[in-house]
Amino acid sequence: MRVGLHGGFCEKGRTSVGIEAAGRRVLLDVGIKVGATGRDYYPLIDDEAIRSLDALFISHAHEDHVGGLSWLLSRGFRGRIFMTAETLAESPETLAHYGEREHLDAFPLASGAVEIFEPGDVIDLGGLRIATGRSGHVAGGVWFAAEAKGQRVVYSADVVSDSNVFVMDPLPPCDLLILDASYGADPISGRERAAAIRQWIEARPDGCLLPTPLSGRSLELMAIMPGRFAIHAAMRAALEAQLVAEMLLPDAIRLLRQRVAGAEDWRDGDPFPSCPLLTDDGMGRAGPSAEAISLADAKGYPILLTGHLPEGTSGHALHRQGRADWIRLPTHPTLSGLVDIWSDAGKPPVLGHSCLLGALEDLRPHLPGLRTDLATGDFIDLKDQ
Repeated sequence: MRVGLHGGFCEKGRTSVGIEAAGRRVLLDVGIKVGATGRDYYPLIDDEAIRSLDALFISHAHEDHVGGLSWLLSRGFRGRIFMTAETLAESPETLAHYGEREHLDAFPLASGAVEIFEPGDVIDLGGLRIATGRSGHVAGGVWFAAEAKGQRVVYSADVVSDSNVFVMDPLPPCDLLILDASYGADPISGRERAAAIRQWIEARPDGCLLPTPLSGRSLELMAIMPGRFAIHAAMRAALEAQLVAEMLLPDAIRLLRQRVAGAEDWRDGDPFPSCPLLTDDGMGRAGPSAEAISLADAKGYPILLTGHLPEGTSGHALHRQGRADWIRLPTHPTLSGLVDIWSDAGKPPVLGHSCLLGALEDLRPHLPGLRTDLATGDFIDLKDQ
């Protein structure tokens, strides 16, 4: 089995992993890198390899996992495309925000070209089997386990083992684990960070802006809201679509159905409300947040950022200038979660994706199997057992 590291290794963004085994070639995710330009915006895979792919599997609809789909089609990909129904429903908006117009116009995502699977399904491509499981990151989000000739490689995509909202299925034992290391060795738990966010909101009774991705963290934030709150009206349908019983913890779905139903609608041009306001996306680069962040900054309406802030985004600039606060709400594993996931998978050799080299080096003492000598563009050949 050959594994290609096409994006997301010693870097954040353009996450993409290639698997070649049993005469089959598949790609797991095809993300973009926010803040990059030109060829660095997309996974590092050449056109010949793209044309030889049998299938593409998408873990979820965030830009660093699906944003390069139309680009991939423009480079000659004609294989099968696999997604969950939730990912398919959310992908067109992500592509509209993060894809290049020439690619989107020429190669739009056609729902009829997508093969739908459910988390827990196993897709057999003839000698190469791709198992799936719930990721705990977003509704419809999954991890992948590729198996052929007695070897198994697990690609976690984005996972959260201790979410207060989403269910994560355990990763199976494997010969190589490609693990979501987005936060490196960050030891602060989601519970602690959630309490800090709640306190920050309570200290601003006249209202505040919380930019957030449309899926995933939006529900995590709503679950910790201390009182009334508002959402951009355009988010409502997408939030309601994420309330899938099979994806959410039982207590969470009851709470979130109440929270979504009770959220106040806010529209562009309305005065800012005297309560927390959620708009998407989380970086201020796209969606309603692109305008809302600038307007809130101009009017002195407090801004709290809670996720990744790539250089070149409005969120990054405002935080750097001290005009917006930042408290990370974990939607990826923190240190204890990483150790538990790796241990449960049998303590195999492990690669961390979505993490810079310095943070990986900090993590290595906690994960003795972690390799830090490989980066985007490298390949690994697993020996036959």
